Amino acid sequence: MTERDSRFDCLFESVAIGPVTAKNRFYQVPHCNGMGHAMPNSVAAMRGVKAEGGWAVVSTEECDIHASTDVLPYPEARLWDAEDGRRMALMVDAVHAHGALAAVELVHNGHAVSNRYSRLPVMGVSDLPVAALEPSQACAMTRRDISDVRRWHRQAALRARDIGFDIVYVYAGHDLTLGMHFLSRRYNRRSDEYGGSLTNRLRLTQELLEDTREAVGDRCGIAFRFAVDELLGSEGLSCEAESRDVVEMLAEHPDLWDVNLSDWPNDSVTARFGEEGAQEPYVKFVKQVTSRPVVGVGRFTSPDVMVSQIQRGILDMIGAARPSIADPFLPRKIEEGRLDDIRECIGCNICVTGDWTHTPIQCTQNPTMGEEWRRGWHPENMNRKGHSNRVLVVGAGPAGLEAAMSLGRRGYEVSLADTNEGGGRVVKEAGLPGLSVWRRVVDYRLGQIEKLNQVMFYPGSHMDRDSIFAYGAEHVAIATGSRWRQDGLGRANWEPLEGIADHGSVFTPDDIVEGNLPVAGPVVVYDDDHYYLGGIIAQMLAQAGLSVTLVTPGPEVSHWTRYTMEQPRIEALLRRLGVHLEVNHKLTGVFPDRVVAVSNLTAEVQSIDAVSVVLVTARDPVNTLYFEMAGIEEERREELPFTLERIGDCFAPSTIAASVYHGHRYARELDLDIDRDDVPFRREYAVI
Repeated sequence: MTERDSRFDCLFESVAIGPVTAKNRFYQVPHCNGMGHAMPNSVAAMRGVKAEGGWAVVSTEECDIHASTDVLPYPEARLWDAEDGRRMALMVDAVHAHGALAAVELVHNGHAVSNRYSRLPVMGVSDLPVAALEPSQACAMTRRDISDVRRWHRQAALRARDIGFDIVYVYAGHDLTLGMHFLSRRYNRRSDEYGGSLTNRLRLTQELLEDTREAVGDRCGIAFRFAVDELLGSEGLSCEAESRDVVEMLAEHPDLWDVNLSDWPNDSVTARFGEEGAQEPYVKFVKQVTSRPVVGVGRFTSPDVMVSQIQRGILDMIGAARPSIADPFLPRKIEEGRLDDIRECIGCNICVTGDWTHTPIQCTQNPTMGEEWRRGWHPENMNRKGHSNRVLVVGAGPAGLEAAMSLGRRGYEVSLADTNEGGGRVVKEAGLPGLSVWRRVVDYRLGQIEKLNQVMFYPGSHMDRDSIFAYGAEHVAIATGSRWRQDGLGRANWEPLEGIADHGSVFTPDDIVEGNLPVAGPVVVYDDDHYYLGGIIAQMLAQAGLSVTLVTPGPEVSHWTRYTMEQPRIEALLRRLGVHLEVNHKLTGVFPDRVVAVSNLTAEVQSIDAVSVVLVTARDPVNTLYFEMAGIEEERREELPFTLERIGDCFAPSTIAASVYHGHRYARELDLDIDRDDVPFRREYAVI
């Protein structure tokens, strides 16, 4: 086994957190997972794998302390009562099994909830509308209400201690919690001892810290999660103003400071809009003020950057959410000197979409995320090879690369062929503004394949029907990707656009990523995909000096990026670049010097000047090769001398994460007797 580089020794020093000790400086900070209280076994297995991977502290997501802070439909953790405690104990046991500390982030969310499930009145710092776009308001808390919240928080802390949690949080961050709402001048309109001066606005947080210490401080470390800057200037908390005062006033109250930015899109900014370690300018003052250990985040993937943060006195512990999702074994790989084996986070935020869509967490880099219990998948261990030996994978995009690598790890003899150098759409899209880090999806898998003697990669190899038959594989996976349609057909348009066949300057994303760009404007970008590509292409063309109009049938630009928490940044960037935006419109015709768009709302027709048009609508699977062998109705499939499957975009065009997942599932299930009528994974059921 390779030994750890001595440069990284400091990362493996222990850190005292009140009465408990973390075995190293790797700290998985609280993060959502789309499973929460509804799927306790799934959460426990996911957190347990991180503990196995070497994280010294493994935290829950936010954990509601009472029915009055009901966040449904978001399935966060709960500690309302003893039954919730029993379910959460599963996670504690899974984390302790690998020698890590378990932390729980207790929270009352005040007016950031709607109490749709509990139907209790919403309580908040002041009489204000709830944060969600709903026709309801929060009732300003009385002293009795404040006393109730303190008691509920204490009770939840005691439950947490009793089921074995080692660290208990008080939480004032992300524009979500009562602690932060009371601190905020925007929300706190009170005139009693909890309003006005900073001392008064900080009072509830200080009381919660004191209550928690009194209740469980003899056995549990007390952590304080605090957003030191809201990036709102004088309108919000700032590290250059009141936040510094807060840290000074509470310096020694907690056993650990967990510091970050608010709100969540600022804290978990995508790689497109933020670099590794981007929070340093905001959090670096904290260690100058307190003697307590400090943990912070910054999408840390480089051990050198981590060491720099420690040695320069910025942080005591390396906090991570997304990097721990991409590679739960990141600490162990650093400790064992296996840096090339780290699956580095690409900052795409596909992981956070699980919380927003109320579905189990997923990851572009780590297809096992969220499947540890449901399917029994482990991020580092593959099931053993089945009875056959030789597999041919045609196409080395994200699905093909993942399939070949994972099959090789199972022990199969794998040949991977690609007409180019490998990487498929990822390599091409990584050349777009802000997406260079996405290249890690390809680099990691090609690097791992190089280490597998039983996997051979043949770039520049065209495989047709005859060559596949001649190869003599027992299994063939077709992973030939997809191509963007050139006729405008998509969600909003069920037929090709009028005039499109005769237009001489129509482009698709395939053209753009391959370097074939419009040279004359004005340009209309028609985005019926609603993810990142339409916005990025409009950005590129505007930066190239062209006049650009982005038209979308969606209610806003790049609408699906609401789930990756990028949409406001994307729209702001496009507006700064002078891109004209037409939302809630679909194209109906494309003509030599203009396009015709119709309002979804009023049916009003308008003409928009356009010499060139870029269509980001739907994709066609590149599946001709598959059907040449399987037959149009797949009638010849069972007669073939090998099994034949399509994987990735060649099967159903989707996200890169979905392609990687499909490739991984194919590799996991090869040679297994899969009953297509069965539910393909375990489900969790409420006890009746």
